[in-house]
Amino acid sequence: MANIEPAKQTRPAVRSRDLLGSLRDEMERVFEQFDRGWGTLPSVFTGTAGRAGIVPHFDVRDDGKTLTIEAELPGVDEKDVTVSLADGVLTIKGEKKQEREEKQDNYYLSERSFGSFERSLRMPEWVDDGKVEAHFDKGVLKVAAPRKAEAVKSERQIEIKKPQA
Repeated sequence: MANIEPAKQTRPAVRSRDLLGSLRDEMERVFEQFDRGWGTLPSVFTGTAGRAGIVPHFDVRDDGKTLTIEAELPGVDEKDVTVSLADGVLTIKGEKKQEREEKQDNYYLSERSFGSFERSLRMPEWVDDGKVEAHFDKGVLKVAAPRKAEAVKSERQIEIKKPQA
């Protein structure tokens, strides 16, 4: 009986467009991961990992007269925060700096970290730009944006009448 060798399996040659397509797909995955956040970056705001801490969250409330934007900025000094309003866009920028120094008999530890943030919000057209105010107290920034006088609507009760027969 003849000795038959199994057929060699060969891979088809990779065409250049398939290679470029694979490279493009891989790059898209990398950018998607970057866009979602790496999930392992330390946060200067919370000391935890993840993107959520890098940019502080804003609470936005509208009571019918004033739009209030509130941001908790623990450990950020007032002098390191700026608030600006240009072309209907409110921008809040800041930087947090941390320093730690520890001296013992047999070692010296010095750590510094910093991080900056910037958030912009488009303000509604009914905001009175000239009356927007910002207050910073105990690590909490509050921006109050009152409505223009003509935008404050008064409410009145409307009588419901029965249809005429």
